[in-house]
Parts: sequence; structure tokens; C-alpha cells
Amino acid sequence: MNKMNVMVVFGGVSSEHPISCISAASILRNIDKEKYTIYPVGITRDGAWRLIESEDFDSIEHDTWEQNDKTVPAVLSPDRKTHGLIVMRETGTEIIHVDCVFPVMHGIGGEDGTIQGLLEMAHIPYVGPGVAASACSMDKSLTKVVVEQEGVRQAAFYLARRHAFAKDAEAECAQAEQKLGSYPVFVKPCSEGSSVGVSKATDRASLKAGLAEAFKYDSKVLVEEFIDGHEIEVAVLGNEEPTATFAGEIAPSQEFYTFEAKYVDGTSGLYIPAHISEKAMQTVREDAVRVYRALGCKGLSRVDFFCTYAEDEIVFNEINTIPGFTNISMYPKLQEHMGLAYADLIDKLIGFAMERYDG
Repeated sequence: MNKMNVMVVFGGVSSEHPISCISAASILRNIDKEKYTIYPVGITRDGAWRLIESEDFDSIEHDTWEQNDKTVPAVLSPDRKTHGLIVMRETGTEIIHVDCVFPVMHGIGGEDGTIQGLLEMAHIPYVGPGVAASACSMDKSLTKVVVEQEGVRQAAFYLARRHAFAKDAEAECAQAEQKLGSYPVFVKPCSEGSSVGVSKATDRASLKAGLAEAFKYDSKVLVEEFIDGHEIEVAVLGNEEPTATFAGEIAPSQEFYTFEAKYVDGTSGLYIPAHISEKAMQTVREDAVRVYRALGCKGLSRVDFFCTYAEDEIVFNEINTIPGFTNISMYPKLQEHMGLAYADLIDKLIGFAMERYDG
């Protein structure tokens, strides 16, 4: 059997660059080397592409791979006839045919439809949702419009804009207060993930400070109502007939699930299955598939919800089209709970990518 050439691309210019490196290292360690020839490609924080010609996955995990002397400048060609990488060696250029790409890139440049558009131009199969689904899912304000049409319950919100805030911060805060009615509220950049730039506001002063911080990352920011409930996540897998896992629950070690709680101190607890009722579990699994289909997702996504303490109500939070794949990430843990081992999950994702291409 001929081995497939799979390019695993990671890093990038987003604030989630280091998490991408950790996810990529985990995938590279677990992918079936008997079945696939792997080409790891890292993108630096300033956007330079490098083919890594070694199995030093530790340097990728710790984001020191740029110092590896076995890296070569390379770019993914948009030319369909090339169908792969152009490697720029001292002796000249080399073309490496690529059968499939696994874009392990979280956030801007990797999860927003950008690299998916490049891969569509190159006509190379890739893991994860397409251009439109990725773009809509990355922008939380657009996601809310789509989900609202689907009739899935979600948190009330006010969409704040950087220009309006810069012009009159007090007026923008007042409009958010009028729309949502009471504190606390959560402040979130529309197009960031991993809780980057997210804060909890309990009064006008903390709302103003939270907006100022969030606008460092995005020109649009959501101010959302506080939902008092379990934080739960569902892993959805598949193309035309997607399946949803049981929900897992996050028990934040801090006041909410911050970037540090996710990736730095590693102290937040994960419970699989989530501590919710059987009825709520059935609802959240159904709603996860509804959201996934409404946004046009393919391959995989992690769909996040709340389950209220008082009424056991399921409330949609957000969707992640390239969820974390680190050794503590919820998506692979949820699939493992369903009986799908990490290496087999990677295999299935590549299979779904090829299925879309063949279809």
C-alpha cells in the first residue's frame, strides 16, 4: 500500500500560535507513520513558512522549532498542477506532492477560512470545515446570527465596535448595559479563541476596562449575559452524517475558563460525561449537531454550551472548528470516551477530508 503524503501545518500569526504548536506536536507523535508520510510545516509569528525535516517534536511542542537547523523555506503553492509544497533549497527548488493537509492552526489565519481558501485554490483535501463555515464560526457575532435562525437558545448579547468605543466609551458601555440589563457580563473579542482577551465585568468600570482590553485583539467585541451553569463541550465528527459525543464538563480552577486555566497551570478539572441530567445530555448532543449543520461544518468541530443550574436549560456558547488537540484537550478526550483512540481519530479526520474531495 502506498503511503499518503500528509502535511501538518501549525503555528501562524495569531495569538494562539503556542497552543497550535502543542496541538501539532501531539498529532505528529500519534499519527500512523506506517500509513502516512508526514511533512510538518511551521509558520512563524511573522508569517514565514518552514518545512521541518526532523522528528524533533519536542522543539515543536515548546515552540523552539525555528532554531532547528533542519528547517527549509517552503510554501504551499495555490497552483493546482503543483498540488503541494515548493521547497526552496540551496541547490534549487523541489516540489513535494501533498495528498492531504491537516491545518492545526487555531485562531486568525488558520481557523477563519484563510488557509482553507488557499487549500481550495490548490485543490488539496484538508481536515476541517470549509471557507464559509470556518469564517462564520470564527466570528462569534456571525455565528450568533446563524444559530438564532436555527432556534437554538443562546446568551443575549450586545455587539460593541472599536470605532464607537474610541469615540465615546461611556456611551458604548451604556448601550451594552441597556441591552443586557444587569451585571455580571462577559466581554469577548469576536474572532479570538482560547479565552484570549476575555474578561468578566461586574460594573461599569470593569466593563470599560474589559472592552479596552478586548479591542486590542479585534474591532468587534461581544458583551454577553452571564449564564449561571455548567460549562460543557461536545465533540462533533463527520461530514453529511455527523455524530456527537456525550458532553464533557469543565470545572474552572479560576473564576471562569481563562487562557491560563486551559493551557498554563493545567488545574481546571474535566469531567466526562458532564454532571448534567439525561434529558439535558440528549438535548445538548442534538443541539450540537444542529449548530454544526447550520454553519455548514465538515470533518470536526467542538461545540460549547452552558447547562443552567436552576432550570437545566441548554444554552449555546460558541463553536471551534479546529479545536485544541493537546494532551489535555477536550475534543480528543471526548472521542476517546466514545471508544475512538487518538491515532484512529486522526485517521478518521483524514478520511473525511478525502471523502469530501472525492465527492
